[in-house]
Amino acid sequence: MDLNSNIPLVLSLVFIVGGLAALCWSADRFISAAARIARAIGMSPMIVGMVVIGFGTSAPEMAVSVLSGMAKHSNLSLGNAYGSCIFNIALILGVSSVIWPLKVKPSICKIGVPLLMAVTGLSFLLVKDMAFERSNGVVLLALFALMMPAYCIYDQKMQGGGSPLKVKSAERPPLRVVDFARLVFGLALLVASSHLLVWGCVDFARDVLEVDDLIIGLTIVAAGTSLPELASAVASARRGEHEFVIGNIVGSNLFNMLAVVGLAGAIAPFSGYSRYIVSRDIPMMAGVTAFVFIFGFNWRRPSEAGRIGRRAGALWILSFVAYVLIMIAQETRLRGTGML
Repeated sequence: MDLNSNIPLVLSLVFIVGGLAALCWSADRFISAAARIARAIGMSPMIVGMVVIGFGTSAPEMAVSVLSGMAKHSNLSLGNAYGSCIFNIALILGVSSVIWPLKVKPSICKIGVPLLMAVTGLSFLLVKDMAFERSNGVVLLALFALMMPAYCIYDQKMQGGGSPLKVKSAERPPLRVVDFARLVFGLALLVASSHLLVWGCVDFARDVLEVDDLIIGLTIVAAGTSLPELASAVASARRGEHEFVIGNIVGSNLFNMLAVVGLAGAIAPFSGYSRYIVSRDIPMMAGVTAFVFIFGFNWRRPSEAGRIGRRAGALWILSFVAYVLIMIAQETRLRGTGML
């Protein structure tokens, strides 16, 4: 398929809506099959949650960013990855904490958030020259590969007992051929639906809205590919599973910035992307991430869990609304000067 070819408006909308729906459905099938296979071969629940589920919920972002990068749509590729990070915190954590105030473990504020801020800073350094080389993608992938086992060892030391990698054979579900079939089918549909979504969004942004595909990537596509995180976060918040909500968001953002951007950049280096990624989007990502520490850290008793209340959640949501309005204003100004 040629993503640069013109298609009718109706077909663009079908590709966008149908692509998003198929993306979410196929991601769920892929996650379920991968998790069952991982447990069947003896992976521990911790590794399944971090690696398999973490990859699964970020699989839509990865598929869309890689395909966008290969089609030379760097704005859509980077906008999807970084926009998902902003959406995860500003809206998903915001909505979750408005539904039910969230408890935050000290380790999230002392380790998880600082690590996320460090990776955000690294992302800024790698994209600020307006050229993301293949070597930059390799660096991000290598860092991700080093972080995963290090975190597993640390988490196991904090929890104590047992192997972080394996579970007893008596606790494993049976390994079934149908799970492998579902895994392959889910992955194939994931890639195909991502391709349709990217094609529809690029055409819709260019010919209907007359906006840069960066805006579409930061909003519509980022929101669509973050639907698995949104659904699980809201459900977990209502059940009081606060650690899962925040841990999943922190893990998903690390995966997006390291694995998603890294793989997409290693396959197809980015060039010609918008300067707003450096001056607006990454700073916004850093700001909402810093709020997790500011709102969630227990300043009176640092060794005890903190609490993100409804006011903080509302502030996150309002910050996202302001961010979108700024994007629209900047887009309108650029169009008025003839730079688009």
